[in-house]
Amino acid sequence: MTPPAVSTPEAPTRADQKTAATTSGDTTAAGTEGFETGTRGGEQKHIWEQIALGLFIGIPFLAVLAAVPVAWGGFLGWRDIVIAIVFYTISGHGISIGFHRYFTHKSFKPNRPLKYALAIAGSLAVEGPVVRWVADHRKHHKFSDRDGDPHSPWKYGTSLGALAKGLLHAHIGWLFDPEQTPQRQYAPDLLKDKDVVKVSRMFPYLVLVSLFLPAVIGGLWSWSIEGALTAFFWASLVRIALLHHVTWSINSICHAIGTRPFKSRDRSGNVWWLAILSQGESWHNLHHSDPTCARHGVLRGQLDTSARTIWFFEKMGWVSDVRWPVKERLEARRVSAGA
Repeated sequence: MTPPAVSTPEAPTRADQKTAATTSGDTTAAGTEGFETGTRGGEQKHIWEQIALGLFIGIPFLAVLAAVPVAWGGFLGWRDIVIAIVFYTISGHGISIGFHRYFTHKSFKPNRPLKYALAIAGSLAVEGPVVRWVADHRKHHKFSDRDGDPHSPWKYGTSLGALAKGLLHAHIGWLFDPEQTPQRQYAPDLLKDKDVVKVSRMFPYLVLVSLFLPAVIGGLWSWSIEGALTAFFWASLVRIALLHHVTWSINSICHAIGTRPFKSRDRSGNVWWLAILSQGESWHNLHHSDPTCARHGVLRGQLDTSARTIWFFEKMGWVSDVRWPVKERLEARRVSAGA
């Protein structure tokens, strides 16, 4: 991640954060440094974290490149497809519903078991622990497509070359930035939540679960080593890589192209062909126009499986205070026909 040049208020020093936390009464933030271990990420990314990140991005991506010849060779069965779809659906909605719409934007209030389930499901996407993910995304919204945004494709300018460089940065380059978003500043509420911190501490173990549980299921289902290996390839490596790049495409593609029917202070757009794979996250223009709205695909024909799942949770009595779209609020944000 090439850090954007921001002033002290956007990138405070550790001493500044301690002082601010103390004066604001945030004893969790101002206390010991243990929260950094608890959330698996301090304010500087260590070299071993950079190496691990490269491996967790590179190895699944190589699996995607090998997917066609592997499938052509007969090493793809219906069991692999079923396991991959199930794990993609669970981990993908863990990101879209849990990490994004709940933990970042508080679009609804879940009961405690569902809160745990969403935090664990999102961690299975292997996109980082929940507190780190939320801090980065909240900073993105604060500075969206402006100086200070961790992953804007417009970081280097608007020329074709600058946009190409910016798209690479927004999609994947920003992940390698050694400068980390201050968790005390952007996610103090999560640092005070013992349940969330507990799941963040579990992140390395949940990564192992995400990687090897599909293989265990595939092996037991087929009662063979080959079944375990093919499930690991498709439902672990390929599934993780696909979900990674779909999520990162919201940062890059959905801030470079797409329709913009709603007013927003950035360049967020709706990209319809990403809607199913992103669980409705690619209806990105409305999200940046009304970030706390629990439904992103608010117009006719805009499929949003995350919103439908939240609706199901509400009907089951597992969530409350859902911030559904309000007609008057939407109309006030619509771009006029003559604009």
